[in-house]
Amino acid sequence: MEINKILIGSHVGMNGPSYFVGSVKDALKCNETCFMFYTGAPQNSIRTPIEKCKIEEGLKLMEENNIDIKNCIVHAPYLINLGNIDEYKNQLGRDLLISELRRTSAFHVDKIVLHPGLHVHNGEEVALKKIVESLDYVFSVDNTNVMILIETMAGKGTEVGKTFEEVAYILNNSKYPSRLGVCLDTCHINDAGYDVSNVDKVLDEFDKVIGLNKLKAIHLNDSKNARGSHKDRHENIGFGTIGFDTLNAWVKHEALRNVPKILETPYINDKMPYKEEIEMLKEGKFNPSLKDLF
Repeated sequence: MEINKILIGSHVGMNGPSYFVGSVKDALKCNETCFMFYTGAPQNSIRTPIEKCKIEEGLKLMEENNIDIKNCIVHAPYLINLGNIDEYKNQLGRDLLISELRRTSAFHVDKIVLHPGLHVHNGEEVALKKIVESLDYVFSVDNTNVMILIETMAGKGTEVGKTFEEVAYILNNSKYPSRLGVCLDTCHINDAGYDVSNVDKVLDEFDKVIGLNKLKAIHLNDSKNARGSHKDRHENIGFGTIGFDTLNAWVKHEALRNVPKILETPYINDKMPYKEEIEMLKEGKFNPSLKDLF
């Protein structure tokens, strides 16, 4: 696989005054071929008006540097919980997601990653049914073509989506299956109990349960925790329990050639390490002194 054609990038910020132009510039600094961003702070619903986000300037900069917007993704806010059976809180999440779909479309992005939700001690089955119901409502109202990518989760607390079967339930029971895909997080599935070191086995299982055609993005993260810990704590590439060789194998796997791979690894001394981590992965060589560079 030609290293310059690997679809790899990171989560980049989007803050004033440069907004989307700043996001693109951060991606370019790190030699990224794709990236992920939030349309506003992930912890709340406060949003800068679209007309102030410098979208067209950012898109022009991307075109000049051969980054295809179709390989970039948005991440939905964390506070959306479509599994909540409290109707008021659930509706707040639905409304926010509809707004985010419209904002995502305004950036010319056609994929948004969503944490499926929490069962809040009501049980997985109840939450999964509520998530399907909520997504169907959202799609019935929304008029964009943005695909929602259900993220695989670690199973921390009352998270659902910790197994391929739970994710498959959401996709298989929706009235709008063509609007749904999956974002696989390597740290999350490791912490959920999957043996990520056996890439072929994991992908085979994913294909049998969900279908590889539904895998639209990968969050490429090492983990601070042992397999099956259900803790969800990301680590820098090669410094965790997953290890560099395994993550490099995920990046270079032929079946994942056209799947964007996004790093969400921790900052080191308040500095983003993505340029150096991406360089390691492109070259296929681990630098054990990486953290000493920051």
